Amino acid sequence: MSVKRNTWQKDAVRHALSEAIGFVGAQQLHQVLRNHGSTIGLATVYRALADLATNGDADSLQSQDGELLYRACTTDHHHHLICRSCGLTLEIEAERVEAWADEVAAAQGFVNPTHTIDIFGTCSACHERNIA
Repeated sequence: MSVKRNTWQKDAVRHALSEAIGFVGAQQLHQVLRNHGSTIGLATVYRALADLATNGDADSLQSQDGELLYRACTTDHHHHLICRSCGLTLEIEAERVEAWADEVAAAQGFVNPTHTIDIFGTCSACHERNIA
């Protein structure tokens, strides 16, 4: 088993991701890093984000247009509420979802189920802006 080491590039991506609001794409994060004087390459940003997601230091989801988006997160299992308008992302605990997923899997003969659930909607602030 190979051990992935931390590099200044991965540290820079981790820091930039922790400063981002909501989910961001690799190209967006790369631009932020470049705007702050970093010489990090786009391919390196993609690799660092993939490593962070694999290690549980970042969540990832696929946007409606197919782009992988990332967000720094806790390592505990959780779900997200995500605003379609502004990208606000809240981590939520959903115990009933856990029970439901286990029941559905068991009913079909599946064992050791895992799942990812992201709930998309419009946050109250964006909703208020749109109806005002």
